[in-house]
Amino acid sequence: MAPAACKVRHARREDVSTILQLIRELADYEHELDAVEATETTLLSSVAFAPDGAESTSTAPNTEPTSPTKPARCLLLFNEEGRPAGMALYFYNYSTWRARAGIYLEDLFVRPTERKKGYGKKLLVELAKEVVATNGGRLEWSVLKWNEPSIKFYESIGAKAMNDWVGMRVDREGLITLASSLD
Repeated sequence: MAPAACKVRHARREDVSTILQLIRELADYEHELDAVEATETTLLSSVAFAPDGAESTSTAPNTEPTSPTKPARCLLLFNEEGRPAGMALYFYNYSTWRARAGIYLEDLFVRPTERKKGYGKKLLVELAKEVVATNGGRLEWSVLKWNEPSIKFYESIGAKAMNDWVGMRVDREGLITLASSLD
């Protein structure tokens, strides 16, 4: 299915309130609204934004440089009326076996009123184009086990579940403890 008329571009600094709103809507959908710590200030300091008025596409990203303190980029999708309908917030990763960079999709969100229009696929296609344009190795992401509609959608576009892998994380106090565990 071809997506409904839309425009996709890299986020600009002026879009930070839209990004935060979409993050909050996603967190609410995932029943984790209270867990959102992001603010406009933290997003401005951690996302590589496109310059105001600049064209920035997936195959020719024109954003601030990414770095360890500003690792993320964000694609925004605007519907046929020019209203924000979704986002893909991502960063670069690396495959040691392939010796190639790739993209890790941290969050993909399309507003519920804008679903079933092909917008989620459009955002994923744009990310896939960036991976291909950079001769990257893969595009990957995680999905909550209970989110069956998303899992079915991802499988319909060719994504494969990585059932042999278990996600691991160290954060908050555990991260501080680990960092000082050999001191």
